[in-house]
Parts: sequence; structure tokens; C-alpha cells
Amino acid sequence: MNEVSMLVKVFRYSVSKCRAWLWCGIIILSCGQSWAAVYPLPANGDNVVGYIRQVSTAYEDTFMEIARREGLGFLTVRAANPDIDPWLPGEGVLVTLPTQMVLPPGKREGIIINLAELRLYYYPPNEDVVVVFPVGIGRRGWQTPEGKTNIMQKIENPSWTPPASIRREHAEKGDILPAVVPAGPDNPLGLFALRLGNGGSYLIHGTNRKYGVGMRVSHGCIRLFPDHIEQLFAQVSRGTPVRIIHESYKIGRLNGEIYVEAHEPLSERADTVRKPARYVLSNLLDKMPEASTAINRSVALDVIQQETGLPQRVSISSVYVKDLF
Repeated sequence: MNEVSMLVKVFRYSVSKCRAWLWCGIIILSCGQSWAAVYPLPANGDNVVGYIRQVSTAYEDTFMEIARREGLGFLTVRAANPDIDPWLPGEGVLVTLPTQMVLPPGKREGIIINLAELRLYYYPPNEDVVVVFPVGIGRRGWQTPEGKTNIMQKIENPSWTPPASIRREHAEKGDILPAVVPAGPDNPLGLFALRLGNGGSYLIHGTNRKYGVGMRVSHGCIRLFPDHIEQLFAQVSRGTPVRIIHESYKIGRLNGEIYVEAHEPLSERADTVRKPARYVLSNLLDKMPEASTAINRSVALDVIQQETGLPQRVSISSVYVKDLF
């Protein structure tokens, strides 16, 4: 699917579903909010969605501002632009946006959170689309747990009862937390929360600190931008399956082309996940054996080593996406 036809398809879908979904797909500028990215699912078993975009910076821009404006995560924007200063990119600099992705492996159902890429994928039932959100996750020492669970409870205007361990941590820094933080604009959970069934201790929730989305800042919960959690909250139901995974390296196919996508592993997983590139490539080809004779192995190995998070075409006749700009 080329860029124009994809835009038309997303536009038609977004207009037809705007009232029910509360988001407007590509009609982002007119809505005044950071709307979730809605991608049509590709046909014929393909598993690459979206397309790479670029924006030109204004003088006062930082990657943090660009990420928030575009509904992306800071770390994913930084990884996609390793040669640009994320805090002082300068005026008129082209910044690549990570708006194309290989879908996570496994069944396309419910919510899938890939910790390695700091993204949440939502597959609405009976719809041929996937909705993608950037997320903030647990920092080292407070890792977000992997595994299968579900949405156990939907909470609007949640209060927050910080555990004793978090209260001690804050107290050591001179920040005395109350036993209960009431609902409202100062609540770290934001206005909407989805409680997960893995013990009930973890939430997918909003935040009153928007710039933590797309980073490792939480005590294990999954944070979304306030407008994103509102959109997701309106659509999911209790019992929606949730799968939390860590997939740093993915292989995909779109219109006969093979793609490889590589993300930096979480620091506590690096020793076990970041293997030599040839080993990683071999594992990827085990998942897609038909690609073994169709790829440029040198290009694929380079993509794996760079870990930009951008899907790169690695077919024998392909060039890097970044080389096309």
C-alpha cells in the first residue's frame, strides 16, 4: 500500500468512526489534541504498518516537544535520529519520526505492550486496524512485569494510594506523600486508569507529567498521554486481553519486501537479549524462513547493530529508508 492510498484509507476509516472512537485518525491538526495513530492492517498476512515521516524543526524545538506534538515517545524519536542533538537540534533540521513499525509477533488481539519499543498496540475487535500509543514504563528496579493478563477494572477519576515502598523512596528525597492522593489534576494517575489482572498492582493510566511518556520513569505501571488514555479507556472493556512482551528485534514483510526493526533492549535485559548481530539475524530468519534467500544480510546486520527502531528494508535490492530522504 503506497503512502497516498494508506492516507485515503485511514481518512475514510477515521471519518466513519470519529464519533464512536473519539479519535480522528489523521485529522490531527484540527482536533487540538495528540490523537492516537490508527493504521489499517495490511492484507495477505503482511505485518508492517505506517510509513516514515519527517518534520522540519523550529528554532525552539526539542525532541521532547516534537514527540509530544506528534503523539510519540521521546526515546523513540531520539533513537531514530542518533546524529541530532535532542535538546538543541537547531532550526530547519529534518527530524525523522518513527511512524512505521513491524507489528509485534503473536495473535492480533486486545492490547500488546512491547517494553523494548515503549509502545502499546490495541486491536479493536472486529476492525481491520491497529491503534498505536507511546507509553512510559517502569524504570530499572521497578520493571513492568511481562506476561499475559487482562483489563480487570476501569476506573474514572482514580485516587492514588502510594505503597509504603514508594512513600519511603519519596521521603528519602524530602518529599512526603500523603496516604491517599485524591482524584484531580495533581493526581499522578491522571483522570483514567485500567487495572490489570496480574495481582491488581499495575495500571495502564494517564499522568499529570506528560513528558514521562515514552520513557522509563514509573514504578512499574504503564503511562499514556492524558488524551491517549481517554481514547483507549473509552474503547476497551473489562476482560480485554493484555500481553506484555520484550521484543527488541522484529522481522516483517510488506508488499513482497522484507523489513528488520531493531530497538535497544532494556538495560536489565541487555546481557541476555543483545547477542551478536549474526545470532540475532539467525533467530529472526527462523521466524520467517522464506526470507533467508531474499535479504541482503550485510544490510540486515547493520540494521540490527544500529538499533534505531526504524523498520528498514533489507531485501536484496533494497536501500535504507533514511537514504531515501
